[in-house]
Amino acid sequence: MYKYTIKKDPNKGIYLLNEQGEEVAATDILDKYGDRRVFAFNGNMGAGKTTFIKQLCEEMGSEDIVNSPTFAIVNVYDLSNGEEIYHFDCYRIKDIREAMDMGTEEYLYSGNYCFIEWAEMIEPLLPDDLVEVNIEVLESGDRQLTIIC
Repeated sequence: MYKYTIKKDPNKGIYLLNEQGEEVAATDILDKYGDRRVFAFNGNMGAGKTTFIKQLCEEMGSEDIVNSPTFAIVNVYDLSNGEEIYHFDCYRIKDIREAMDMGTEEYLYSGNYCFIEWAEMIEPLLPDDLVEVNIEVLESGDRQLTIIC
């Protein structure tokens, strides 16, 4: 388990601190998990799931506009190396059949990064090597990330 703090600065935007208080890239989280490609982002509405995913995509080199796929359910972002990132917002999925009908398993097992908000809605489809990123809003307004796998 790893813990990070997300801070927001009016001049440099959001940034991430590791447990030792050192500033690290958001992609540091991806590096820690090697070949694991499916990440579930858990947190209350407004906790910063989409904001953090946007930061990850930017640091990975995507120039696409990153926003919540609330109505589309999945957005695809291109990387300069030809790979794709799949960003899911499963909040509106009513049942597992709906997720299966849209080809969710093909995305999850594609080998590309999958960043999933509200992953509990598709839990039976998630791979065993899922990485959970829990985001909690602190009293200071900062966010604490706790990563479990």
